[in-house]
Amino acid sequence: MSSIVFFGECMIELSKNETRSLRQSFAGDVFNSAVYLKRVFSEVEVSFATAIGRDSYSDKFMALCQSELVRTEFIYRSETKIPGLYSIETDSQGERSFTYWRNDSAARQVMQFIDSAETTKLAQQKMFFFSGISLAVVKLEDREKFWKLIEALRDSGVTIVFDPNYRARMWSNPNEAKEAIEKALGFSDICLPGVEDFQQLYGHQSALDIVDFCEPYGVKELVIKNGEKGVSCMIDGELYQFSIDAITKVVDSTSAGDSFNGVYLGARMSGLNPSFAVELASKSAAEVIQHQGAIVPRKDFQRFVENLAITPITDINYV
Repeated sequence: MSSIVFFGECMIELSKNETRSLRQSFAGDVFNSAVYLKRVFSEVEVSFATAIGRDSYSDKFMALCQSELVRTEFIYRSETKIPGLYSIETDSQGERSFTYWRNDSAARQVMQFIDSAETTKLAQQKMFFFSGISLAVVKLEDREKFWKLIEALRDSGVTIVFDPNYRARMWSNPNEAKEAIEKALGFSDICLPGVEDFQQLYGHQSALDIVDFCEPYGVKELVIKNGEKGVSCMIDGELYQFSIDAITKVVDSTSAGDSFNGVYLGARMSGLNPSFAVELASKSAAEVIQHQGAIVPRKDFQRFVENLAITPITDINYV
């Protein structure tokens, strides 16, 4: 069975529903990806790696993982810390703004729980996914230990997947972020960046700029998300361009890229070719942004999955 570990942070999420009442749930970029992968590709074994507390919210989070069939063997429980918290507000165009309370969250201690025995268990998985947010959450003094973990997993044959997912407020300065992201690129077999990440950090304006930048790092599968402008893939030296149907009714753009990542990886792990994977991932992201919050209620998303027909993309543009 194919297996993947998503490494990062899941926080308590506060948002407003359609009636403007406050709604409490859980979300985080890599956790969102894990949930959407499992919902669409139930045969893939999905695990989440993080640290939480022993409070009631942490208990509820563990129950959520179990209800979503996300494995919890790599979720560690701190005796002194609790999960982070954030709130979302969206404007009339569905664009989001966030307020965070996460500087002392349990997830920032996660590397304290990963010893040689845990590394051995992680090395038995097929794929390991982390993001720029995952990196920023790891305490600066624990980052060297994290890189040793990634090196050990890569040397054991685990496929390393990385999404730069740059959030400026999480880094002390852009140079710190660049150093970490470039190191991650050097370990990555698959990379799933958004053009916006590289615009902010490096001033890149197009997918081709990102392809050129990533070329020295030897990434085998580069999947570049560029919103309504489409998706570009550099795979085995060939560059493919896929168009995306625009969505006119955007309710909440939270988790669009996260859902794309999860479904794309699930498709690739299930043997679908890149064109099928991009099509399915794009349709899933389009569905997600038509709902409030990072994770669409299970019954609503399940209806979408049941009605989803995978049609081959025949208009591949070689650039």
